[in-house]
Amino acid sequence: MQDQLAALRKQFQSELAAVQNSKEVEQLKVKYLGKKGPVQDLMQHLRNASADQRPLLGQQINDLKEEFAHLCQMALESYSKAELAHRLQEEKIDISMPGRRKSLGRGHPIMQMMDEIIQIFVSMGFSVQYGPDIDSDYYNYEGLNFPPDHPARDMQDTFYITKEILLRSHTSNTQLRVMENHKPPIRIIAPGTVYRNETISSRSHVFFHQVEGLYIDKNVSFADLFATMDEFCNKLFQTKVQTRYRPSYFPFVEPGLELDVACTACAGKGCRLCKQSGWLEILGAGMVHPEVLKNGGVDPETHSGFAWGMGVERLTMLRYGIKDIRMFTENDFRFLEQFA
Repeated sequence: MQDQLAALRKQFQSELAAVQNSKEVEQLKVKYLGKKGPVQDLMQHLRNASADQRPLLGQQINDLKEEFAHLCQMALESYSKAELAHRLQEEKIDISMPGRRKSLGRGHPIMQMMDEIIQIFVSMGFSVQYGPDIDSDYYNYEGLNFPPDHPARDMQDTFYITKEILLRSHTSNTQLRVMENHKPPIRIIAPGTVYRNETISSRSHVFFHQVEGLYIDKNVSFADLFATMDEFCNKLFQTKVQTRYRPSYFPFVEPGLELDVACTACAGKGCRLCKQSGWLEILGAGMVHPEVLKNGGVDPETHSGFAWGMGVERLTMLRYGIKDIRMFTENDFRFLEQFA
């Protein structure tokens, strides 16, 4: 293990010395400290270590992780200052020019998309329900059929405030509360902010927005789910779009699926946006698991239902061809003013 740590440190320092800008530093940080990086892989070796060696090895791995993070932060600060100075030098201001007109305020692109999604589902007969951002493990995981050893419950994926209290990782935490307080039929959507303990990159962030949906009644079937999703897609994209359903796994539905739509940029022919596949994934869904119905006080023998969850940032990125999720939170007026 000591040889592995030394070799990894040497390799990291060599690659860090070769970076030339802040973007390359961020890529290096994700490469080494991300969930699939070599530092995280070292944690797997602890299982094979003896009980007396495990604390020491764990501390050494954590020290290495902190060392890499510190070096990356120092490099980022250094490059950021240099890049800012260079940008300021290029963006000289001519004080003799007339001032700019003040622009009217407008909704943030995420809120615009959120409002549009809500309006579509309300027009289809769904009511809007809201759940708390800070919730218990029961409503976020246990009551939704997440097993105790599920990866999502790990501290590397979820922000825990205490052992039992956390920042919700999905708006699915609204499901049980609605079932506990309302008898079927239930037809609701639950929009809101969710939080994931992830490495920030162009495709992921520590917080984003979701719209959860839930429909419970007697004799609800997959056909109802397909019809609802197809109708939503047609209204959202303002044209009849081709859809594709693929089997998938989610603990709180059985069976589960993912919904793809034919790429709106290339009409399914294949382009950079859809990675030449011709399809874009937009949401996960499935029939509500019988255990979740029981936890919500609904009899799975007499009632069934379906649920889905969609990422608002993802839909916005797909509609406008935005390739970096971080742009939504940078408050750059040059970006925001494009969304009238």
